[in-house]
Amino acid sequence: MDLDFMLEHLPRLLRATKLTIQLTLLSLFFGIFVGVFFAILRTSNNKILYYISYYYSYILRGTPLLVQIFIIYFGLGQVEWIRESFLWIFLKEPYSCAILAFTLNTGAYSSEIFRSAFETINRGIVDAAKGLGLNKINTFLKIKLPIAIRQSLPAYGNEMILMLKGTSLASTVTLLDLTGVAKHIISTTFRPVEVFIVAGSIYLIMTFIIHNFIKFLEKKLDYKKNA
Repeated sequence: MDLDFMLEHLPRLLRATKLTIQLTLLSLFFGIFVGVFFAILRTSNNKILYYISYYYSYILRGTPLLVQIFIIYFGLGQVEWIRESFLWIFLKEPYSCAILAFTLNTGAYSSEIFRSAFETINRGIVDAAKGLGLNKINTFLKIKLPIAIRQSLPAYGNEMILMLKGTSLASTVTLLDLTGVAKHIISTTFRPVEVFIVAGSIYLIMTFIIHNFIKFLEKKLDYKKNA
C-alpha cells in the first residue's frame, strides 16, 4: 500500500466530496417534505389518499435505487411530450435527475418513518389539545409534529446515512461525485485498493458526523431530561 499515492489523490477526492454532500443535503431537504406529506396522506381516513401514499411507498421502497435513477434519467427522455415540455429543461441534466431520484427514494422511506412516529402519539395528548381549543392545523404543528420529530430521530438518522451512501450511484449517470472520481482515478492508475480506502475513509468520516449530529439532537430534544 502506497501512502504517498493515497495522499497525492486525497485533494481530488475531497473536492469531489463537495458534490456528494450537495446531493445528500438537497435530497434529504426535499425528501423531508415529501415524506411528511405522504405520511399525512397515509394517516388520512380518505381511502384514495391512503392508497396513493401506500403504493408510492411500496413501489419506491420495493425497487432498487439504481433502477429508479435509470428510469428517470434514461426512461423519461424517451417520452415525447416530456421532451417538448418545460420539464425537459431539468430532466435532461443528470444532476437534476439524480436529485429527483434520491428525493423520491428517501421520501418513501421517510414517509414510513414519520407515519410510524405519528401513530405512536398518545391519543390522550391529541384529545387534550382539542380540549384546549386547538384546531387540526395547530394540533398538528404544535403537538403532533414536534413529538413525531423526536420519535423519528433514531430511524431518520439511519436514513440520512443510507442516503449519503446511496448518492454513490450518481456516478452511473456521469456525475463526478466522490465515487465517480474514485472510479476515474482507478481507471487511469489501476490501483483500486488505495483509492477505495481513501474514498471509504471519507464516507466513514461523514457517517461519523451524521451519527453524532443525530445523537446531539436526541439529547437536545429529550423532553424527560429537560423537564
